[in-house]
Amino acid sequence: MKPIRIGLLGLGVVGGGVWTVLMQNGSEIARRAGRSLEVVAVAVRDVAKARALVGPDVHVTTDGLALARDPDIDIIVELIGGDTLARQCILEAIAHGKHVVTANKALLAVHGDEIFAAAQARGVMVAFEAAVAGGIPIIKAIREGLTANRIQWVAGIINGTTNFILSEMRARGLPFDQVLAEAQRLGYAEADPTFDIEGVDAAHKLTLLASLAFGIPVQFDKAYVEGISRLASEDIVHAQRLGYRIKLLGITRRRPDGIELRVHPALVPDHCLLANVEGAMNAVLVRGDAVGPSLYYGQGAGALPTASAVVADLVDVTRLQMADPEHRVPHLAFQPDAMADIPVLPMAEVRTSFYLRLRVDDRPGVLADLARVLSQAGISVGSMFQQPHGEHQADIIFLTHEAREGDVDEALDVIRGMPFVHSGVTRLRVENIN
Repeated sequence: MKPIRIGLLGLGVVGGGVWTVLMQNGSEIARRAGRSLEVVAVAVRDVAKARALVGPDVHVTTDGLALARDPDIDIIVELIGGDTLARQCILEAIAHGKHVVTANKALLAVHGDEIFAAAQARGVMVAFEAAVAGGIPIIKAIREGLTANRIQWVAGIINGTTNFILSEMRARGLPFDQVLAEAQRLGYAEADPTFDIEGVDAAHKLTLLASLAFGIPVQFDKAYVEGISRLASEDIVHAQRLGYRIKLLGITRRRPDGIELRVHPALVPDHCLLANVEGAMNAVLVRGDAVGPSLYYGQGAGALPTASAVVADLVDVTRLQMADPEHRVPHLAFQPDAMADIPVLPMAEVRTSFYLRLRVDDRPGVLADLARVLSQAGISVGSMFQQPHGEHQADIIFLTHEAREGDVDEALDVIRGMPFVHSGVTRLRVENIN
């Protein structure tokens, strides 16, 4: 059979990895796909640099839209990132009847509904395994492997940068800024790490996982997003003393009244699987009603792990491109006409347990006053301890039973206004995920 002709948009870290994997494992990949996969054209900014990598037989251009329109190209692989040119190229490729493979989680989390609808109307596929958790095949697992299940929740460490930072802060007792600088030096963090450390990258990925798990449209704008940049080293120490580790989690959960969609640092019991995922690794825990919990673990970023996911999508598209569109696996696991209009819950309605650290005057009556405020808000305290801070102050740490987030926020507003409370009021969620 004729080779599948690929147009590759972007030849950076991941694009270069895709080229390497196809060159290195081309014959093995062809045995699985049923035909060979050939990159026939690339669109890049630096033509000379690309030419040095791909050689004289591959067309090199700066015009990605031209590749999207080229009738001799079967599949467009979009690895340029962003949501402007990438969106234009993907929609143009779809309009010209081409299948698309992309690793662009930010684009799909915001414009996925538009892109998937366009692909459905044109009868082409948009594959995006590499958009979530790098080399971990979590998209395929939820979309195909767990189709017998009513998914109850998905929880994961889906950003390697933040997991590396938190692991180093805990293991070495270093402050956030120092570990971030080291992560940048080692290449785990970008020069501008905002999307990673503020939880945005994880929220993009979680948005896609929620759509796959529950059959809802992509709704990044409704996700609750909180990062780790304001996390204090002392909270990591206190968490460890209490038998927990702090992780940046993405959690999406089915509730009777809606779907939770939230990214934030959380205390996880140190016996739980996710608590023991260290360094830059990723892990996603999925609970289905039939299968129970299943864990997916591996490298969530990097040239070759992400390229592995891209090439796997290329093989899937190659196998299925001749199938009737109605016989293909739906983009978001559920049939397009069966997507559910289930609301995403506001964070104030989410119920979980909490870790509260309050810096207060170290004098009689303070603890009783704090307990009274929490009790009046309907918040039950499971345990507490006190840690001296200087000569006349102390940190009081509460672990609560499950409570409504809005009630906790209201109680903390009252507490912050009390004359014996100083700076350092900290609220973190506690997630008993297993």
